[in-house]
Amino acid sequence: MITQTQQELLNELTKSEEIMQNSLIYESTASQRRFRSSMDDVPIVDVEKYLNKQPGWEVECEKVADSLHKYGILIFKDPRAHEQENEDYIELMEKYFEKTSKIYYDGQKLSDAKPEYAYQTGVTPEQIEKARNHYEKVKHLPAEDQPRSKFPPTYDMKWRYMWKIGERPPGAFDECPQVVPEGFPDWEDKMTTWGEKLLNATFTAAEMAAQGMKLDVDTFSSRMKGGAHLLAPTGSDLKRYDIGTTLAGFHYDIALLTCHGKSRYPGLYIWLRDWTKVAVKIPKGCLLIQAGSTFEHITGGYVLAGYHEVIYSEETKAAALKTQQEIDSGKDKILWRVSSTLFSHMRFDTDISPMAELSHLYDIEQAKKYRKITAYEKLMEELSATSMIAM
Repeated sequence: MITQTQQELLNELTKSEEIMQNSLIYESTASQRRFRSSMDDVPIVDVEKYLNKQPGWEVECEKVADSLHKYGILIFKDPRAHEQENEDYIELMEKYFEKTSKIYYDGQKLSDAKPEYAYQTGVTPEQIEKARNHYEKVKHLPAEDQPRSKFPPTYDMKWRYMWKIGERPPGAFDECPQVVPEGFPDWEDKMTTWGEKLLNATFTAAEMAAQGMKLDVDTFSSRMKGGAHLLAPTGSDLKRYDIGTTLAGFHYDIALLTCHGKSRYPGLYIWLRDWTKVAVKIPKGCLLIQAGSTFEHITGGYVLAGYHEVIYSEETKAAALKTQQEIDSGKDKILWRVSSTLFSHMRFDTDISPMAELSHLYDIEQAKKYRKITAYEKLMEELSATSMIAM
């Protein structure tokens, strides 16, 4: 539970964060751009070369650092992450969200929901999360790059489940219980198996980024050990809503790195560093990794947190209609859009102030806007700002 003293601290931190964010309005008009980026411009990172130290692995590290700086994302071809494991995990979550939502809509209490732990474990029903208001950052964007999310933000029409991945030291939400829902005997195995694959990908990406930035290999990854890592799938009922619904409002993530596997339905849009909006299509055999606000903070703005939203789009509807036809023909399908998402964090006591070792890359004056703060303080202020902490 959050004490009054902790809440007062959170209020002050949130005010400071909003001031800093409003002072970091990036170039946003079409006239300021020399070109428009696209997903095709983002290189695919060959992770196998790095893992096996094949010729050219150093180039792959440079590719990671460059891609995070230029685009805020990585297209990560990791041979350890198999698509069938992602499919098994998505099917599990489809069944869970379908079952649990019926209980919720019937007005029954959800035993898997833990608001007393800021929803950092177990299920979060729809209309709980709400993004910060980033209207000032996007109001001058051309129509094709505008978010479809509403401003001021509305509550997200998505469910979420938080599943802890890895060990945590005392003081890092270690007291949060691991919530295992009833009626899913293979839950722990499937969630942990896929979660560890995605977490390993983010650790490897952190190592490669460090080397690409001419730092020691464990510069970032050593600070991730013991972090409050979470496999955090979201689910949205495609029968209940329709085109135009905001499933996840325009936002950035708190994490150091967010890792996504492929979803069965389109709807995820991201903004590259030049504020080009692109629909995400993850190539076969690849993961999508996006920088979070912790990475932006510790790199002094050399890497910017990536903005994104999930919208029930026309393409989502078309894919849903195909699934409905399969259901009508007798196939065992569930009409939920499930994400495959993992948040990797730095350890709670880590100072995420801009690193002096990176001063050759970031603008020193701009970096002064990123104040001294720990990973835990950063997490708590963001949870407060996005309505996740029970008052």
